[in-house]
Amino acid sequence: MMSFPARITVTLALLWPLTLQASEGRQAAESLNDPMAWSNLLQVLLGLVAVIVLMLIFAWLMRRMSGFQGGVPGAMRVLGGLSMGAREKVVLIQVGETQLVLGVAPGRVQTLHVLEEKIETPVREGAGMNSFARNLQQALSRGDRS
Repeated sequence: MMSFPARITVTLALLWPLTLQASEGRQAAESLNDPMAWSNLLQVLLGLVAVIVLMLIFAWLMRRMSGFQGGVPGAMRVLGGLSMGAREKVVLIQVGETQLVLGVAPGRVQTLHVLEEKIETPVREGAGMNSFARNLQQALSRGDRS
């Protein structure tokens, strides 16, 4: 035999779905008019999340596509740079066979000197790759040998 509190609990558990159905019909009518209803807030939140995800994907694609340069590959390269202040730099670039020393500041780039003789810069294997890319390439090449 069940105790009185257990009977009440079972009765309420059996009647609970009926009360939910009745309240859902009323809430559905109210939610159409109430902009602060949970269903409307959830829909707005999911829309915002979708827009942010699309923006992140677009930014990632733009970052990946910026690596593709038109024109002759290697026609213009940055050989080195030196920071002269918080926002000023001196940069050595090579355009074809000519090397230029440029002063770079916010909103201004100025040619400081055109070099008569080329400065030989050491060319490393995997130049232009960051350390992660270099390490990944080494790990993959080790995997090919085994």
